[in-house]
Amino acid sequence: ERSSVLCFAGFYTQCKESWRESQLRFLIFEEAKMISQFFVLSQRGDNIVFRDYRGDVPKGSTEIFFRKVKFWKEDGEEEAPPIFNVNGVNYFHVKVVGLLFVATTRANVSPSLILELLQRIARVIKDYLGILSEESLRKNFVLVYELLDEVIDFGYVQTTSTEMLKSYVFNEPIVVDAARFPALGPASIFMQGTKRMPGTAVTKSVVANEPGGRKREEIFVDIIEKISITFSSSGYILTSEIDGTIQMKSYLSGNPEIRLALNEDVTIGRSGSSAYGYSSA
Repeated sequence: ERSSVLCFAGFYTQCKESWRESQLRFLIFEEAKMISQFFVLSQRGDNIVFRDYRGDVPKGSTEIFFRKVKFWKEDGEEEAPPIFNVNGVNYFHVKVVGLLFVATTRANVSPSLILELLQRIARVIKDYLGILSEESLRKNFVLVYELLDEVIDFGYVQTTSTEMLKSYVFNEPIVVDAARFPALGPASIFMQGTKRMPGTAVTKSVVANEPGGRKREEIFVDIIEKISITFSSSGYILTSEIDGTIQMKSYLSGNPEIRLALNEDVTIGRSGSSAYGYSSA
């Protein structure tokens, strides 16, 4: 009996140590996925959106981050890298239409994971607001904070799917006029003095209704082709590449089954053969 008791005690101790080890591994794994803060800054450093999830990063992190980015002069680089560390705090940031989306953490997280998370948060906010700008964020701050509370809980990512968030987010966006915002980037200098009409699918919220409370059942499909060519100094083509993407934006209610096809009068190639009949998807 004594030997059986000792055997049981040894087995119990071994199981207890194994359980402690598994719990420690679980905590380390969970620790590696969390973020402490999320905030959005303007080009001037104004704090537009701020959410502190864990309270383990000292106050003033937004000012520390902006000063570090604005006056970055390390290793001869003119711009700050997307990831850097200051006093034990890791800062991750991406720049989207002039706005800085930033996440902070003390944990050793995957850089690609956090940068992808920031990009997806920016995409989700744009899907709901229609236009991603400082004015749209300030006018829809209640909706933005509701989105952040559903996307991240206590520093852990829950979901970044726009379709899934529709079941949990109920605030209606305040639509901002897209025509008031100038084109960004070097190409904007060629658009000065010209009248431009932005695409409705690009600047439309996925949850906003039509005037009068009506909702239009729509789906937009964009086929985008990009041609990249490298020329030599004498004008010869060195490399050439064509890259295409199909982007869809749905404003349909529920999950209906749809069928897409090209127009009957569309022709492909020089033969003039009709594309109708085998183009549906």
